[in-house]
Amino acid sequence: MIEKIKQLLAKNNSKKFFFNLIIALCIGILLIIVSDTFLTKENKKESKSISNEIGKNNTNIKENDLIQDYASSLENKLETILQEMNGVENVKVMITLEDTAERVPIFNTTKKNEKTNENDGQGGAREVFREDVSQEVVTTEGDSLMVIKEVKPKVKGVIVVANGAENIVVKEKLYSAVKTVLGISGSKVEVYSSKKGGISDEN
Repeated sequence: MIEKIKQLLAKNNSKKFFFNLIIALCIGILLIIVSDTFLTKENKKESKSISNEIGKNNTNIKENDLIQDYASSLENKLETILQEMNGVENVKVMITLEDTAERVPIFNTTKKNEKTNENDGQGGAREVFREDVSQEVVTTEGDSLMVIKEVKPKVKGVIVVANGAENIVVKEKLYSAVKTVLGISGSKVEVYSSKKGGISDEN
């Protein structure tokens, strides 16, 4: 093998051979550097994309949990107060809400005032005032919105099941109480008697 290399070198005994060899080595090194740089950028881009997707999913999960917690809180409060009504026992409440809550974000407001003097070409001059206003949403380090106010999701519907609701008077009181507490229309409320309540009256 060594003899073949010596023969090759002897046969190409010129500076051109070594020059071409050096160029080939440089090109090879350059290709390796470019390839590594490209792969690094692609990996960073992919990693950032995955992180953003995970962040969005986590945000959606968090919002869904908050909505569910809010619904559970309303249900518990209603069950507690309705349970205290005369002639009512074993109250169960189910509330459905809109899918999302309304959030009012915090904005950074920047105002820029500018005054310029203009000549009208006839010896006259005037001052022109200009005001530019720009707003930018304020976010946290995790790119989450900083919220100044959050409007809770609206109630879509309520079902109340209770002992005593077979009595038309009690049923009407339950019906009115739910409407008043939640501030919703009667079309969103249904009241039913429990199986343990005796004869069912759902009219």
